[in-house]
Amino acid sequence: MTEYEKMQKGFLYDANYDEELAKKRTECADLCYEFNMCKPSEFDKQQELLKKIIGNIKGNIVITAPFYCDYGFNISVGENFYTNHNVTILDGGKVTFGDNVFIAPNCVFSTAGHALDSEQRNKGLEIALPITVGDSVWFGTNVSVLPGVTIGSDVIIGAGSVVNKDIPDGVVAAGNPCRVIRKITEKDKYKYPICNN
Repeated sequence: MTEYEKMQKGFLYDANYDEELAKKRTECADLCYEFNMCKPSEFDKQQELLKKIIGNIKGNIVITAPFYCDYGFNISVGENFYTNHNVTILDGGKVTFGDNVFIAPNCVFSTAGHALDSEQRNKGLEIALPITVGDSVWFGTNVSVLPGVTIGSDVIIGAGSVVNKDIPDGVVAAGNPCRVIRKITEKDKYKYPICNN
């Protein structure tokens, strides 16, 4: 089994010294570099590059530079996907975002985990576990989502959170480690004033 196949199946794999994986990361890094060097007004060029970087795009998306990912082909984004500046996706494993996902600046989605055993870790072995995000999820600034996490739909993850376990549908969750604070209710529709002009 190749190191790439091990990575995709959730086994420990050689992330540092395998030539095939290093080549794939370099190709993606070049595309991310090109994307990040685009002028903000070069929207069409940005969209063309995102189609080369990201494995699966459903509908219209906006990713604000700078943006970084390891491979790109393991990322799937739904309709109406948005990231603000400086989002990083370490996609050794699959990273799947539903529709209407909004991500604030400086967020990290990391499928990569390093070996606990120092001998394995020193050999460059790591593991990649998938991250799944449902529909209509908002991530506040500086959120980190760790390997193997599933986040439900209609969720808010508060700024600065470290999400190290699954989060159910329909909640506000925050903290380090991230935990459910409360359910989102009908009353939340009236939290902020609405101008009907």
